[in-house]
Amino acid sequence: MIPVGYMAKRVYKKAEQLKVRAITASFEKMPQVVDVYSVSNCLSKDFADYIRYWKHNGYWLFDSPEIIKNLAKENSIRLEETSLFYYETHEMEFDGERWVPWSSDPSFPTNIVLPVGKEFQGFDVVCFSLKTSPECSPLSCNGIAEEVQTNSHCLLDTFAEAETSLNDGKFENAEPGPYRIFAVYSVDWS
Repeated sequence: MIPVGYMAKRVYKKAEQLKVRAITASFEKMPQVVDVYSVSNCLSKDFADYIRYWKHNGYWLFDSPEIIKNLAKENSIRLEETSLFYYETHEMEFDGERWVPWSSDPSFPTNIVLPVGKEFQGFDVVCFSLKTSPECSPLSCNGIAEEVQTNSHCLLDTFAEAETSLNDGKFENAEPGPYRIFAVYSVDWS
């Protein structure tokens, strides 16, 4: 796994979102899910439409929490009620048939500051059809967690579960790939 950066997110909490009918129907079939720590912006929203500020790194995330804090301060973006996540990812992506190498976008400098402390939350599978920023997390976005057992954050507990699910075609009818496996860690803002 390689370090890819940080993101501040407004975590989707199942109990607070039951009024959203289309999503609720799917999540009723996932009683184990309490909230969604997905890498994608579909349910657990990023703190801002950050790409337009061009402060992200070559993985289309942030090198440090300080960059997020500064960007938020400079642009009057509220970080209250956000959670900070740190991500690592597998150096190979699955194109639907085989695993192939991929790399960061070299046009953006990347100097990730490793977290002093991090708490592992699980693995997410994320599609990257445009090869830039994270797109959908089919476990939550496409309801794959109805068929693949996840933890309370709608993530897989092990890398092997993520890899096997991809190899066995569990994500075949979800969003277009390629897919990358991310380790998701929660990090304190301090």
